[in-house]
Amino acid sequence: MKEAIKEAKKALRKGEVPVGAILVDEKGNILARGYNIKEKKKDPSAHAEIVVIRKACKKLNTWRLEGCSLYVTLQPCLMCFGALVQARIKRLIFGAYDPKEKFYELIYLNHSMEIKGGILESECSQLLKSFFKILRDFSSLRIYGKIKVRRGG
Repeated sequence: MKEAIKEAKKALRKGEVPVGAILVDEKGNILARGYNIKEKKKDPSAHAEIVVIRKACKKLNTWRLEGCSLYVTLQPCLMCFGALVQARIKRLIFGAYDPKEKFYELIYLNHSMEIKGGILESECSQLLKSFFKILRDFSSLRIYGKIKVRRGG
């Protein structure tokens, strides 16, 4: 999870929502790493989990990531969770819980996935809280890849 947190900090420095992820194989080798790049790419699907899945699939030349584990700093949204299922990810380990994501118990999986949450939760959630506090405190800021100050009234 510490490696995923490093990725989240990269996102934070670039003005993106600080969510980071890594994908590891069965031996614990990191296959791919990434962070949110929605603003940079102007792509609503450019969540950290999707970025990592795409990188790993390209590296391994397959869409089946069986036996792999995904570490991510925030509980995945429905879109990302669906991608994890489709990629046949074996294990999902996440840091901070997202109170908006309550669909997990409603979904039938076509394969078994171990899910474990709350890993380094305090550190993961603090990154997100800090980011959104900055946005609230400075409501005149805009995010376009990097945080920029809007001038004028």
